[in-house]
Amino acid sequence: MSASNPLFSGSIVALITPMDSSGEVNYTELEALVNFHIEAGTDAIVSVGTTGESATLSIDENVKVILKTVEYAAGRIPIIAGTGANATSEAITMTKLLHGSGVAGCLSVVPYYNKPTQEGMYQHFKAIAESTDLPQILYNVPGRTGSDLKPETVARLAKIPNIVGIKEATGDVSRVGKIKELAGQDFIILSGDDATGLEAIKAGGEGVISVTNNVAAADMAKMCHFALKGDFAQADEINNRLMPLHKDLFIESNPIPVKWACYKIGLISEPFLRLPLTVLSEEAQPTVSAALKTAGLLK
Repeated sequence: MSASNPLFSGSIVALITPMDSSGEVNYTELEALVNFHIEAGTDAIVSVGTTGESATLSIDENVKVILKTVEYAAGRIPIIAGTGANATSEAITMTKLLHGSGVAGCLSVVPYYNKPTQEGMYQHFKAIAESTDLPQILYNVPGRTGSDLKPETVARLAKIPNIVGIKEATGDVSRVGKIKELAGQDFIILSGDDATGLEAIKAGGEGVISVTNNVAAADMAKMCHFALKGDFAQADEINNRLMPLHKDLFIESNPIPVKWACYKIGLISEPFLRLPLTVLSEEAQPTVSAALKTAGLLK
């Protein structure tokens, strides 16, 4: 566990948002998913991140899903709220709407589409952090945003007291050491790339914000906990079995495959997503089924 904030370490699920065939959020199934993760040993839940379809939920819906997730968790597991936006004002609004809600912190993505400079990203996250007392976790995912938050900029942001960590989803494990060197050893680094998540922990990271965790929650918890204790042999054994999932849950854009996988193993009743995302193609379904079988989640 991290010395600076034990809430943000280990196996953290980037939770899907279950929906019915009309695209409405299924809160009954959301409650069941929260209980599933608590029972499986998941360390924290990210509510309405990329995997939770934040991009196609309205601000009101984002806030309602987060508040319901906090309600269902009932203090048994920390909830991290996805509050990122490509407009700084909107990210601040989202964050302020969650004051006093019981969330443990916020996950805020690098602004997407408008491609800010490093100074623009610094000013964006600084403005958000100064608008709230809630702990802030930066989220760097250049493959989606079109912009890369450099370690040097992360180090500048780490000096702001309530910016406590980063979800690093480049898949570049060398960044763990670089960020620790520049931002300090107490700055929390969570991998956002399942395929290299274990290697990131080995390199000094505190855990993984995981898509795979949606279907393989117990195994991801065990893997992360073994790794954080330095038991890499047992961690490697689990990770090798999950590697097809780590890779094939991205055969189409996330969260298309993982939502279908949750449906396939009975965690949700329908695999629907809001447009422009569509249900996993018939061509890709056998690949995801095979990965679930290799992981021991499907007969």
